[in-house]
Amino acid sequence: MKPTKQKIMIDLERLNRLNSEGCPACKRKFTLGETVVLACGPWQGAKYIHENEAVFDKTTSAYYERKCYPI
Repeated sequence: MKPTKQKIMIDLERLNRLNSEGCPACKRKFTLGETVVLACGPWQGAKYIHENEAVFDKTTSAYYERKCYPI
């Protein structure tokens, strides 16, 4: 998967859908116009998190939560 396919900008529909849980990586709520990415982390499956909380791995072509990505 290309990073642009996993990266979206928060619109009103997504804001309403995603803000019930908030960002699983940093626990903050999303705001309109923010860039989020579909990332893997300690949670089950991939979830949208703030882009600055993620690292893109070129080998797997996937985003991972910073805290879970081996440096």
